[in-house]
Amino acid sequence: MSAIPFARAMGTLISADDTWVLWAIIAVFAAVSIYCEQNYKWGEKLSGPVIGLILAVVAVNCRLIPSASATYDNIWTYCIPLSVAMLLFRADLKAIFKETGKMLICFVIASVGTMLGAVVAYAALHNAIPELNKMAGILTGSYIGGGVNLFAVASSVQVSDTMLSAEVVADNFVMALAFFLLLWIPSSNFFKKHYPHPYQEEVEKRGNTGEGKTLAASFWTRKEISLIDLATTIAISFVIVAVSTKIATFFKGTFSFFVLQQILGNQFVILTIITVALATAFPKFFANLRGAQEIGTFLIYMFFVVIGCPADLAAVIKTAPLLFVFCAIIAIINIALLLGVGKVAKLNIEELCLASNASLGGPSTAAAMAVAKGYDSLIIPAILVGLLGYIIGTPLGLMIYNMLN
Repeated sequence: MSAIPFARAMGTLISADDTWVLWAIIAVFAAVSIYCEQNYKWGEKLSGPVIGLILAVVAVNCRLIPSASATYDNIWTYCIPLSVAMLLFRADLKAIFKETGKMLICFVIASVGTMLGAVVAYAALHNAIPELNKMAGILTGSYIGGGVNLFAVASSVQVSDTMLSAEVVADNFVMALAFFLLLWIPSSNFFKKHYPHPYQEEVEKRGNTGEGKTLAASFWTRKEISLIDLATTIAISFVIVAVSTKIATFFKGTFSFFVLQQILGNQFVILTIITVALATAFPKFFANLRGAQEIGTFLIYMFFVVIGCPADLAAVIKTAPLLFVFCAIIAIINIALLLGVGKVAKLNIEELCLASNASLGGPSTAAAMAVAKGYDSLIIPAILVGLLGYIIGTPLGLMIYNMLN
């Protein structure tokens, strides 16, 4: 995912620089999505993140809020690293090593689906869209490693600003729809009937032991919590993010080799290493901290609201409607190939959807989905395969560009 240029946020009831109002709307949308998920069966079926995403899409396309704002960027910059740190406090390395293998296989399949989709989409539309070989390379990088690779490939192939802006608009809209689909699939009765779904079963089993109106309400029951719990959780999270950011910045400026820059120069790589190391070294301390899951998850829900904000349908139609089709073909083939191979190989539907999410959006969106769905043991594997996408996305995107060129 990537931010739409700031200049596109025009002609809305609430302006892009109305910071407090935008924060208020994002927080309210997140709270409403949680309330609906925990109090209504239809809300539980849709899931809170999808509700928040829909609310944002509707608000943007009704011109209530802008499709781009520095406020949204702040959610990406500050809320996501803090939430990831908090949600890794209970990381279990044994579970990581046990579960990452299947997720890695799923991610490789999704990456192949992206490359295949780029070639198919290019073959279908290259006579109708200019610079489409460049767009194919850019979208390949983006749909294997997220927005980090999008701009890396774009700068390498020297695409025009007009086409890049149009592509970003179409990309964000398709991503909103794709995340909606991927969030819904694991809890769908149809897919549960045809795919193994142990993690979804575990979530439903946990929920059935509670007394809430829905499984989500049962899972998120009231817990005893103290001021020192909140203070310690928030303070440690800020320290981890601050330290990881400094270390990543140092490594990014130290290494000239691209792969090392992508690995050691990435904030999420260092953040994950530090947090998992601490959680493994002091498991009891971090397991006993109350509030980390709740705060981290609320920040994740705000993040899903922000994901829906760039989905400006009018902008897609106005700038380059066929780019929407181009992006959609790639995303559909990514998901369809993954589900098809997963069916034959009897892979878990949760891991298939998370791997597709990690390839299309990157580690932050994959982690957000794992948290939102309650798949605690899949959070770190989702982050790890998403980080792998950072590494391989750019070279694979350039490979597709050169092949089509």
